[in-house]
Amino acid sequence: MAVISVSQLNRYVKAVLERDPHLGSIYIRGEISNFKNHYASGHLYMSLKDEGAVVNAVMYRYSAQKLTFRPEDGMKVIVRAKVTLYERGGSYQLLIDEMQPDGVGALQIAYEQLKRKLAEEGLFDESRKKPIPSYPTRVGVITSETGAAVQDIKNVLGRRYPLAEIVMAPVLVQGDGAAAQIIDAIRCFNERQAADVLIVGRGGGSIEDLWAFNDENLARTVASSTIPIISAVGHETDFTICDFVADLRAPTPSAAAELAVPDQLELKSRLLQWTHRIAAASAETVRRGRQRVDAIASRRCLTSPLFVVEEQRMRLDYVTGSLVRTGQQSLATGGRRLAELAGKLDALSPLKVLGRGYAIAYSDQQPVRSVEDVTMGDRLTVLVEDGHIVATVEEAQKNG
Repeated sequence: MAVISVSQLNRYVKAVLERDPHLGSIYIRGEISNFKNHYASGHLYMSLKDEGAVVNAVMYRYSAQKLTFRPEDGMKVIVRAKVTLYERGGSYQLLIDEMQPDGVGALQIAYEQLKRKLAEEGLFDESRKKPIPSYPTRVGVITSETGAAVQDIKNVLGRRYPLAEIVMAPVLVQGDGAAAQIIDAIRCFNERQAADVLIVGRGGGSIEDLWAFNDENLARTVASSTIPIISAVGHETDFTICDFVADLRAPTPSAAAELAVPDQLELKSRLLQWTHRIAAASAETVRRGRQRVDAIASRRCLTSPLFVVEEQRMRLDYVTGSLVRTGQQSLATGGRRLAELAGKLDALSPLKVLGRGYAIAYSDQQPVRSVEDVTMGDRLTVLVEDGHIVATVEEAQKNG
């Protein structure tokens, strides 16, 4: 009896499994668990399970790159795979070639996953959205040059605000390369500052038709644009990732054009209203000015200047008379006061005392008030009413 190694056994079983035509390409439904995608090889490792069993599975990098969504634990999928055996581990596994969601489309899952991811990063926040300029001079339009959307946009812009220049950037709006062309157009507008506002969009279609506007790189380019962007993708019920990251979402391309520029008819109406208001305000200002001029012109100083002069002369005469009277009264009062003071001064005059028979003795020009002011032999000058007498002190005797 032959004896074989473990490696030989596993190699044989692997060959048997891979030669079986029923196991070379089968479709299997199951729920993903133990999902791992952090390996440098790019391979995806997971298990597929149902209520009664579980099987390991791997999806090589070249197949994983074709996925339009990101597998995750708990997701129900249908895979096309072949059954093989991992020789080193000695366990059989599925080698997955294709994978699609079970029940919900792959594109819808990819859409929801990207939407959740970007929302968590804050790219949908209103606080980061830029305002649309009120009076743009250049409107950039990024869409297909053959679709109905471009004609709708041109018609609306031309009707509402012909002052704005339309700068076209024709691009693919669906299929391979569409997202890359839209990204390049947005970057070109920003590098050259070729517009004040951008309209990015297309007409309606299926989720596959609109898929270019769900591209993650496009979403990040729209979010980083320094020029405000209005997203107008599909019909009113269609929503793309581009709609959420744009500064403003329009339900249709025509509506985007209406949001991008003001209405010239409305502007003309507002200008007419302002013209009427300015005219009315000017007329009122003139009326009030005339009233003021008439009021000033009616004053007596302008209508009868001589009357004003005579009136001022009368006031001057009155003031002059009042000053004269006041002066005379002051002089009379002063004269009486002076006479009164002169009488008092005359009554106190030493000359009056001398006239009554008294005399005043002076020693060294100082009046003698006491016997102690003189000594024996001092020369005194004695004033009398009609002159003075020189005398010598022979005796000074104090009373008492």
